[in-house]
Amino acid sequence: MHVDHIIYAANPDGLQASADRLSKLLGAPSRDGGFHPRFGTRNRLIPVAHGRYVEIVEVLDHPAAEKAPFGQVVRARSEAGGGWLGWALSVDDMAPIEARLDRESVPGNRTFPDGRQLEWRQIGIKGLQADPQLPFFLKWVSDDIVRPSALTSELEMIRIEIAGDKSRLDDWINGDSAELLDIDIEWVAPHGQPGLIAAHFDTPLGKIRI
Repeated sequence: MHVDHIIYAANPDGLQASADRLSKLLGAPSRDGGFHPRFGTRNRLIPVAHGRYVEIVEVLDHPAAEKAPFGQVVRARSEAGGGWLGWALSVDDMAPIEARLDRESVPGNRTFPDGRQLEWRQIGIKGLQADPQLPFFLKWVSDDIVRPSALTSELEMIRIEIAGDKSRLDDWINGDSAELLDIDIEWVAPHGQPGLIAAHFDTPLGKIRI
């Protein structure tokens, strides 16, 4: 399993301002990622080395945002002030996860500003809603050339901090997270709601924790 990206819900001043703040801290520009028509959200991306990226996302005044779990969790986090929302794991085969969770993955797509489509399947957003320390799973459908992993970057994500319980994550991914995941996780005791607390990066400006 590959730690694909981490997600930041826009602060009350909006998507662009939130992306600009993160870009300044990381010393790297964000890119317009486009619109998620199924979820009622839009995003900007900051590419990270090793096929990862930071997604900054904003919910829209769109009917899909009221129905889609992803739109709901983005709205809730932004209304609470914004900040780290969650993380995603990419997998090569979705079938074992669908069997274990006893439901089918759902299609996702994003329309680029130039009209191109990025497509994937995902599952586990309801798990994130119920327990924010848990990642959701996705399987990319589109060719490599249009995936975020095709973007190069000097940034490196060193580790992530999660408030929660490693055993809960191990159950969720059906194995030892220390062995199955390709990034270091620092576990901290939750003081309030569990979830993604911070990410550590090696940047052109030096090492930084956000």
